[in-house]
Amino acid sequence: MSTGTRTAVALRRDFFAEQERTFLRVGALSASLFRYPTGVEALRLANPRGSVVVLPFMGQMVWRATFDGVELAMRGMFEVPRPSATILDTYGPLAYHAGLLRNGTPGPEDDHPLHGEMPCMPMDEAGLEIGEDEAGPWLAVTGSRDYARGFGAHYRATLRVTLRAVATDFAMEIEVENCAAASMDLMYICHANFGLPEGACIVQPVPFDAEHVVTRTAIPGHVVPTERYRALLRDLAADPSGAEVLDDSARFSPEQVFYVKGLAPGTDGLAHFLLRRREGDGFKVAYDPMAMPHTVRWLLADEDHGVAAFAMPGTCEPEGYTAEKRKGNVRQLAPGERAHFKTHLGYADQAAATDLARLIAGSKGK
Repeated sequence: MSTGTRTAVALRRDFFAEQERTFLRVGALSASLFRYPTGVEALRLANPRGSVVVLPFMGQMVWRATFDGVELAMRGMFEVPRPSATILDTYGPLAYHAGLLRNGTPGPEDDHPLHGEMPCMPMDEAGLEIGEDEAGPWLAVTGSRDYARGFGAHYRATLRVTLRAVATDFAMEIEVENCAAASMDLMYICHANFGLPEGACIVQPVPFDAEHVVTRTAIPGHVVPTERYRALLRDLAADPSGAEVLDDSARFSPEQVFYVKGLAPGTDGLAHFLLRRREGDGFKVAYDPMAMPHTVRWLLADEDHGVAAFAMPGTCEPEGYTAEKRKGNVRQLAPGERAHFKTHLGYADQAAATDLARLIAGSKGK
């Protein structure tokens, strides 16, 4: 996580009120605190280009982010977060940590909640850090949770969301330490739910063919398929390029899920993805594919939702514990071992999107 000089401030729940107020301001960076009408505490990190709203005590999920006046988050039923133990009862965030002991949509043999215990997990503590390193000033929300179940798993999760002074993206991090005497299962996905802009194009560092973009043809229990949907699955499985340009939202109702294969780190150690809007700007994701070797794409457009989760990195796929264990996708964390995951999420203006598209094209096939 970030190095260099830093100053830390602990946060308490009674710091938050319905009226938003500036809590800290240093140079171009600021942090303001407020409480949603539902009672959920929120913290807004801001710089001159935009802001990121984090729920510091509720899974440290990122509820919203806006840069240059463009909202990044999905369209859904929940305008504000609701207190909940599971993500289904407040499904509207831009990004959340999915996992950690279990993950994905539970199958017939599973008894875990959708995407595990972490998405809405109450934090033991939360704080703010301000600092500066070789890349310049930064402001971060921090948090941690000591999770233990009698006769079961015991781990410590340390979380962080960092915004820099002139950036239009932010870093979302989690570190997991196994505190138990036995090894623990680990399943992690950074579940990043961007909005679905009509006509946007997915730019990725691998070809848009069936070898590199694998269509999920298994139909989960919550989807009621029609013959048209089954035919579309067959077509996309043969040629997934039909989901490269998002110009027909009917193709994504019900949802479509893809697995992006064959990724390698670029010259900066990261894999980059871009969802380029018709306006020429776009949304971006970057991460280390060696640390998170699986990439999931989830597209959904119906009357109630619009989601282009075009690059969700993780250690597994989202088919539930039993199915992922069969596939060999459940990682084991030894006693005392730590795992660290960092994802960059954000916005690219027209010039930055052009540069990023060129970078991605240059890395394709390498």
